[in-house]
Amino acid sequence: MISRRNIRVKVMQVLYSLDALEGKPTQEPVKLLRKQLDASRELFVYLLYIINNVALYAEKDAKLKASKNLPSYEDLHVNTKISGNTIIWKVLENDTYRAALENDKPLKNEPEEQIRKIYQQLVQTEIYKKYIAAEQRDKKSDTEILKFIFTDLMLPNEDFVSHIEEHYTNWDDDAEMMNLLMLNYLQKPGSYNLTDMVSLEKWLFAKNLLSSVLEKHEYLMSLIKPKLKNWDADRIAILDMLMIQMGVSELLYFETIPTKVTINEYIDLAKDYSTQQSGQFINGILDNIHKELLEKGAIQKIDFKQKA
Repeated sequence: MISRRNIRVKVMQVLYSLDALEGKPTQEPVKLLRKQLDASRELFVYLLYIINNVALYAEKDAKLKASKNLPSYEDLHVNTKISGNTIIWKVLENDTYRAALENDKPLKNEPEEQIRKIYQQLVQTEIYKKYIAAEQRDKKSDTEILKFIFTDLMLPNEDFVSHIEEHYTNWDDDAEMMNLLMLNYLQKPGSYNLTDMVSLEKWLFAKNLLSSVLEKHEYLMSLIKPKLKNWDADRIAILDMLMIQMGVSELLYFETIPTKVTINEYIDLAKDYSTQQSGQFINGILDNIHKELLEKGAIQKIDFKQKA
């Protein structure tokens, strides 16, 4: 399931896009956010689909080798253990996965040749040989071999990544998120609703965070600018300023999120998406604003639509 951290990143990306468009978006901001979240879900389903098909290729490989004019003993005895991987079958039998396939139709973009090459690379690895050599099947080994396919064979494969970038323009923005989501999902297959990976609660958080930053921009900046000291607001990195605005908005308007959590989240985001110095800078600004708001009794966590 897409986390609040993922959502913050998505909101930041939408705000960054709007800033680049100089306030002249081609579509309504909330709809743009929804579209980006849907694109992330589609990308995740596609990556899961590829993992499944790499594993299931063992059956196809066995049939192709057995159909040779003069098949060898090895051709007639291809180990297809991975095709019965329990994690794969939990995914394949999941109703939301089947519904997502019907809706997204990933087959139209399936890189069959790359799936074959990834499978062939897989069967040469020691981890795979050890996997198929084990007589008994267990959840841990079934999970680990799929994680290996994803993290060690798919993601480092330049041809495969180029294919993803060609069909999914959000790959650069979502690559880190996809890695975390996939590793979590493979650990607990079926734990996400693959037709909508954002719960109603998370969607309301996403929508309100974006709307509050846009609608309360002037008020947020009136709190931020006095804390910049010798910094010129126009010369601060755009992402840093957006994260500060988002952080202040959370401090003011989001009652279910403790202020300490908000500050820590934006420090971490700054380190990952900007610079180490940005983390320290954002920490200082948000901490100062937080203290001032506390002294004034201004942190009342009232919905931004109700607050002047």
